[in-house]
Amino acid sequence: MLRLLLSRGVTVVAEAAFQDRVWRPGLEPLDELAELRVVQCHVDATVAHARRRLEPGAHAQVGDAVEDWEEAFASFDRLSVAAPSIDVDTRDGYTPSIDEIIDFVNRAEPNG
Repeated sequence: MLRLLLSRGVTVVAEAAFQDRVWRPGLEPLDELAELRVVQCHVDATVAHARRRLEPGAHAQVGDAVEDWEEAFASFDRLSVAAPSIDVDTRDGYTPSIDEIIDFVNRAEPNG
């Protein structure tokens, strides 16, 4: 779907838990159609575990204990593609700010 939309000139935001081994093979070929930007949001396992109570059905594959979340976080393989990337801490709002994230996403590549 991403390839189809990009080939038609549509700007796309793809959101997922982008584990490298799953997503890199599919995203790298899209580089020819788009100026990829990667926004990697993160919190620590304790915060994620606490937030789970707010959305009970989410992340059902992770156990109920904080230790389960710590194990899941330790095994997560963050996306690694040859594209500009920014890390965003979502512990309490967004750091960097939403405006800074938007500036990053809209910034043209040096050769673009």
